[in-house]
Amino acid sequence: MQRIPAMRVASRAGFTILEIVVVVAIITVITALAIPLWQRTQHNSKSAACMNNLRQIGVGVTKYLTDHDQTFPTLVMARENKEQQVPTIDTELLPYVGDARVFACPGDTKRLAETTGTSYLWNYKLNGQRLSSVVVSFVKSDSIDQQSRIMVVGDKEGWHPYLKNKLNVLYADGHASQELTFIDEGDGE
Repeated sequence: MQRIPAMRVASRAGFTILEIVVVVAIITVITALAIPLWQRTQHNSKSAACMNNLRQIGVGVTKYLTDHDQTFPTLVMARENKEQQVPTIDTELLPYVGDARVFACPGDTKRLAETTGTSYLWNYKLNGQRLSSVVVSFVKSDSIDQQSRIMVVGDKEGWHPYLKNKLNVLYADGHASQELTFIDEGDGE
């Protein structure tokens, strides 16, 4: 019986450099496509959670209006830190909302809610106004449909980079939206 030299019997055990380069290139392309999609999905999730927060704040505002003869609270637009003893949405509406976490937008990258109490701004033009007179004071029409264009609360900053306007808003009719549809004080439609 003839012996075969060890060199000739060795089988192919690994990948060639070209195969490794091709695999790495494919993984790089897939990663380059997947990461922005994943980031956008994460931002959309945070925006949806923010919209939910605004809806809950809207329910709190409605409860407040019910308890206060349909009159909006008198609040400051925002405060610099929690030590300031001024009425804000997070202090006055907390009993009506029930959970302080509602006042923190999940997209708040600066963590303003931790330092100021909320990620949202209050429309101070509503201070002390009755709900029924809000539209009249903003436009020269008493159409109740205009309440869908009067901002009550909105994001302090553009926390949502993939939205057209980068923020979410709660309107006087109780709906929250990613679309800005403010009333121009001079249009009077």
